[in-house]
Amino acid sequence: MSAWTVERAATELLRCEDERTDRGPITDEWPALDVATAYAVQDATLRLRLQRGERLTGIKLGLTSRAKQQRMGISSPLVAWLTDAMELPPGEPVPQDRLIHPRVEPEIVFVMGRRLAGPGVTTATALAAVESVMGGAEVIDSRFRDFRFQLPDVIADNASSAAYLTGSVAMDPRELDLGLEAVLVEVDGQVVDSATGAAVQGHPASALALAANELGARGLAIEPGWIVLTGGMTDAVFAPPGTSIACHFTHLGPVFVSGGAHASR
Repeated sequence: MSAWTVERAATELLRCEDERTDRGPITDEWPALDVATAYAVQDATLRLRLQRGERLTGIKLGLTSRAKQQRMGISSPLVAWLTDAMELPPGEPVPQDRLIHPRVEPEIVFVMGRRLAGPGVTTATALAAVESVMGGAEVIDSRFRDFRFQLPDVIADNASSAAYLTGSVAMDPRELDLGLEAVLVEVDGQVVDSATGAAVQGHPASALALAANELGARGLAIEPGWIVLTGGMTDAVFAPPGTSIACHFTHLGPVFVSGGAHASR
């Protein structure tokens, strides 16, 4: 077996995604994989996605809750890439035929109006760059068996990206107190969790600012028109076939996610 490299890790993770196959953590075999190298893997995977025709449409944040950050030994969220292949049209079910073990979490979603480049981005300047805000739901799907990974693994794996969808209500974020915007999560008609926007780094725009500053340190920026998934407001819930999940936001309306039909292997 050849030695691990950035390119090999990117190819392996994309293979697992394409073949709907999970594996053990890469850090089990490549202990030297660190955060900086993991982001290089993530970027290499994005290049492979673009080469096969996908289009970069935005970013997502992961590990935005302080409790999760403490468990992983970090102080700010992860940043990962979104492409047009990850967007689910309204009413489209979870694509079980291409996912391994999908879970769903509610998110506050920004559409960017202006370019946002770090360093030095604050919560206020981040919010000022946002054109509109929507309720959304992200479908996450780790390529690692049983969602077992170390921090560099999940960064390399594009923060467990899979798919996302947004609701039909778009508002000016300055018209809302996003820290107090609440969501109720229902699974098959039963309320299983609730949270407010404060669960996302204290305020979703604070998460956006941290993302802009993280990307700025890498010479990158958040571009106009991009979608930004600001991070899970609650713990993710499993979304097996036949499941019905609803995320009811106070002002941003409902987002419905169908588990869809059973996948064929």
